[in-house]
Amino acid sequence: MSRPQRPVRSDYAAFTTISTRWSDNDIYGHVNNSVYYFWFDTAVNEYLIRAGALDIHAGDTIGLVVETGCAYFAPTAFPDIIHAGVRVDHVGTSSVRYRVGLFANDDADAAAAGHFTHVYVGRESRRPVPLPDGLRTALEAIRR
Repeated sequence: MSRPQRPVRSDYAAFTTISTRWSDNDIYGHVNNSVYYFWFDTAVNEYLIRAGALDIHAGDTIGLVVETGCAYFAPTAFPDIIHAGVRVDHVGTSSVRYRVGLFANDDADAAAAGHFTHVYVGRESRRPVPLPDGLRTALEAIRR
């Protein structure tokens, strides 16, 4: 299995700034790996909300994560500022594969990079539904 290539900022289309917290550090003095998944979720959902493509409170369609992964390249630690870059690699009928790169402070190279796949479902039925037009437009805007 080959090591993934370390991404750079220009590999991503939209960015969200996230402040690390004291509690993000683990006993080893760096941000615990589990926190990176929170950052992935924050970056993608913030982009979708700001683009007007996701109504987390009353929307008929919601995204469920069905697959995820992360490669770590360098540690981060409080009080770093994380710049989470987002892009879309694939848009299907009811699913989307996102890529997220996490950059500490002004670093040009990612500290970590990952992916996850959302399947969009009806809020009530929890069954896959076609992507709404507004969501598809927002996704295509950051597709690489």
